[in-house]
Amino acid sequence: MKKEQVELSKEQERLKETIALIERQLEKAQNRNDELKADVIATRKEMRENSEHAIGNLWGSEAFEALAELSQFTNELNDKITDSEEMEAKIVRLQKMIASPYFARIDFKFDDDESNESIYIGRTALKNDTGVDRYIYDWRSPIASVFYRFMMGRAFYEAPVGRIAGEVTLKRQYEIKNSNLEYFFDADVQVVDEFLRKALSQNTSPQMKSIVETIQKEQDVVIRDMDNELMMVQGVAGSGKTSIALHRVAYLMYQGLSENLNAEDILIISPNSIFEQYIANVLPELGEENANSIIWEEIVSQVINKKHIQSRELFLESIIVNDSHSQVIKDSMKFKNSRSFSLILKRVIDDLLKNQIEFEDIYNNGVCIVSCDILKKKLLSGNPDMSIKTKLSVLEEYILELIADIQNGRIRKSERMMVKEYMARCAPLNIKAIYQKLFNNKDYFLAMAGGITLPEDIDKILKYTAENLVMNRIYYDDAAALTYLAMAINGETTYQDIKQVVIDEAQDYYSLHFEIFKMLFPRAKLTVLGDINQTLEKTESMSMYQQIKEILGKKASNLVVMDKSFRCTSEILKFSSKFLHNQVKIESFNRNGETPTVSVFKEQKDFKKAIIDKIKECQALGYESIGLICKSRNNALVLFDILKEAITIQLVDGTGNEVTQGTFIIPVYMSKGLEFDAVLICDVDDKNYYRKTDKSLLYIATTRALHQLNLFCLDNLSPFLQE
Repeated sequence: MKKEQVELSKEQERLKETIALIERQLEKAQNRNDELKADVIATRKEMRENSEHAIGNLWGSEAFEALAELSQFTNELNDKITDSEEMEAKIVRLQKMIASPYFARIDFKFDDDESNESIYIGRTALKNDTGVDRYIYDWRSPIASVFYRFMMGRAFYEAPVGRIAGEVTLKRQYEIKNSNLEYFFDADVQVVDEFLRKALSQNTSPQMKSIVETIQKEQDVVIRDMDNELMMVQGVAGSGKTSIALHRVAYLMYQGLSENLNAEDILIISPNSIFEQYIANVLPELGEENANSIIWEEIVSQVINKKHIQSRELFLESIIVNDSHSQVIKDSMKFKNSRSFSLILKRVIDDLLKNQIEFEDIYNNGVCIVSCDILKKKLLSGNPDMSIKTKLSVLEEYILELIADIQNGRIRKSERMMVKEYMARCAPLNIKAIYQKLFNNKDYFLAMAGGITLPEDIDKILKYTAENLVMNRIYYDDAAALTYLAMAINGETTYQDIKQVVIDEAQDYYSLHFEIFKMLFPRAKLTVLGDINQTLEKTESMSMYQQIKEILGKKASNLVVMDKSFRCTSEILKFSSKFLHNQVKIESFNRNGETPTVSVFKEQKDFKKAIIDKIKECQALGYESIGLICKSRNNALVLFDILKEAITIQLVDGTGNEVTQGTFIIPVYMSKGLEFDAVLICDVDDKNYYRKTDKSLLYIATTRALHQLNLFCLDNLSPFLQE
């Protein structure tokens, strides 16, 4: 028998044994779970019977014993419910393993051993029947890093006991589907490239998938980093930075046992609700509970207690479609979210403390118990990091203590109310009114901005902002400033215990946002992901990351640059690169495909027919996600009206319809971070794409495509495409 056939036979037998082991453990877990559920039902029944008896005797002499017995039943019930939930999670994990228990193997000869040890690697770990030896190693385990980081030959990994070295004598990768070994192959170099090419050649889905089989060496470095409090990733479109960040979250949860790190300790800040839905499946696929996810507008709403917050999508729409006001909106956003403006806000808070909070002498029975000067001195000498509301609460307690001393420790309810009313009268803390004063009173604004270089169109910004603040709505460019003021005045403790934060699309945020993140997450380590090429209303450079580092002020930080794109074909990547502002090096993964096309039409009927024909062609190729991208929501609505009677199509416009499967129309600013099998950009005329910032939109739109990219123009073609 040939060597290949012998190896195949061995691997098939090993897979058979593995599945049998999983099935035995699954049956055992299901039986144990049935027992636990029966115990829960029995305990609940016994608890009901005993509690009825106990409740009847609560006022009797045995009340204490009855309550203690009831508490004992409750604790026992909670323990059994927890055990049952853990067993159900184990059952789900084992059920998932049956289809594909592992994806890789390395044979590793430890330096102090004479023989090789075969290490099988899967999404989750599996022990043998005795529960002692590992049958499959979790991809996040220390030894699994050897598979991602080393070729054949000398290798090492960092374990809790220190560095362990040895030699890799075999690297093997498997394709196992529905419990069947479809194929495997060995390589002298890292074999994930072949798997990655195969994975990239397949169709995408409406949700992001885990990529444990195809993690690259540089990506693994980001995932397993435990030393840095701030991990920053500059990743070009299609470099997999978001997926890597989610795998990093899964790794941190796996390694976080010593820190008691669980899903509740992790927060992901997503760019929009569509993206939240897109990434929702990754952590469960990796066997972890989903971490909490939130968008910026939700944070603002919580902090300032306002529901009507302009979304980033509507903010971008106003810039894209309103040429007459777009510049002042962009300038307003840039200025009011800058470090200069944060200094102005700090001065406003300082001025509020020094000049706008005015105390009165406090009397008791005609005798002054504390003067206004003493109260003011105490207010100004407090902890500078303490919120104004907390400082006032401390003062309130101080006044009550003085009253209590005079009255032999007695404080009447009416006196407490009087002190509260006194504090509210002396310190009216209306966030919006404080902010409005800054823009309604130019002299006050200039006083607070003394020595700070202001934008040339500051008068327009002041007028624009004053008009917006009259509305009962928080506009996007004011949201961060109001949030900062609210936190400095009222404080915010909702997220103070969060241990890990992931911030995606960092290039969309400004300095003030990161100052707020620093205040919101004082104890957290952060993973910050961005791409300076994917900005919309501004331009960014690599200096952005230095500024983030300075603002967040973490002791240990690292910046990793990922310049290889895995999403697009080489032809699509080459086409999209001409829309880059920055001379950024982008490497292709060398996956070839069709050359992108640009089609120009003078008649709408020809334009419509060409798009419908292309959609049908893509559907015939089996593409599961076909994205028709337009510059704005307005353009998307127009295109939807043109096509809706002729073909089944969905409109994704941020109004609640967030399905990105099948054929759909989406504004470009809502497509960031997503990827589609085929992309049709349907409005590349000279009225839509002519400004410098429009090139960024084209770059974002073109880099959403995995396999096919086609551009359509009705009337005159954009100057960016005429060459």
